[in-house]
Amino acid sequence: MKNRLEQLRKEKGLKQDELAEILEVSRQTVSSLENGKYNPSILLAFKIARVFQCTIEDVFIYEEEENGR
Repeated sequence: MKNRLEQLRKEKGLKQDELAEILEVSRQTVSSLENGKYNPSILLAFKIARVFQCTIEDVFIYEEEENGR
């Protein structure tokens, strides 16, 4: 899933480890999220949106697959 996490984090002036501490996850989790290698739980998605004072949809970009699945 594509996301704007890295962009939002940098706009807020946070390093990966700082965001990880706020979210109570590892820096590796933040890195994996930013690289699209990990999809967050719904709880983590809400926490991320709350940190950046936006909606989940403002952070994470849902794209349907071409075959409609």
